[in-house]
Amino acid sequence: MNVAPLPPAPVTAGTDIDPIAATRRWLERAVIGLNLCPFAKAVYVKQQVRFVLSDATTPEALLEELAEELVLLRDADPDLVDTTLLVHPDVLTDFLDYNDFLDNADAAIEALDLQGVLQVASFHPDYRFAGTAPDDIGNYSNRSPYPTLHLLREASIDRAVEAYPDPDAIIERNLQTLDKLGHSGWRELFAD
Repeated sequence: MNVAPLPPAPVTAGTDIDPIAATRRWLERAVIGLNLCPFAKAVYVKQQVRFVLSDATTPEALLEELAEELVLLRDADPDLVDTTLLVHPDVLTDFLDYNDFLDNADAAIEALDLQGVLQVASFHPDYRFAGTAPDDIGNYSNRSPYPTLHLLREASIDRAVEAYPDPDAIIERNLQTLDKLGHSGWRELFAD
């Protein structure tokens, strides 16, 4: 099955904010703009990132949609869709609930026999690494405008890591970048 990336989704009912547009903006300005992920730019400029706006309002509905997207990504031509961002603004808005849900995401990968093929990375507006304060600037490396599940191909990760001289240095560099930027710099990054 060949799948092309989706165009930006329509504005969510009841709001004037388009979650996909906000996610693209975050990806362009923070993830790519600050080089928080040195692998993101290549797939983004080749339009190989699939953006999906979930209408799920329960964790169960989101889990079903996640399973569908995992299968879709598995079956898609990697030259057309290398990765998927599943943005879900109406469910798991509490970070602790979201964090607990990640076990379900891993279970879905296992149930679909996709271990070693796909994985799920996590982004959330209130992302917090263990042992950090809520306002620790380092948390912003994983702070997206809306709760987002990032579906990745293991083969793509392996190729990216082979091409990057020291992938462990990414975390340290991100902390230095965010420390230098600070909270006010983060806010300015998104000011128009």
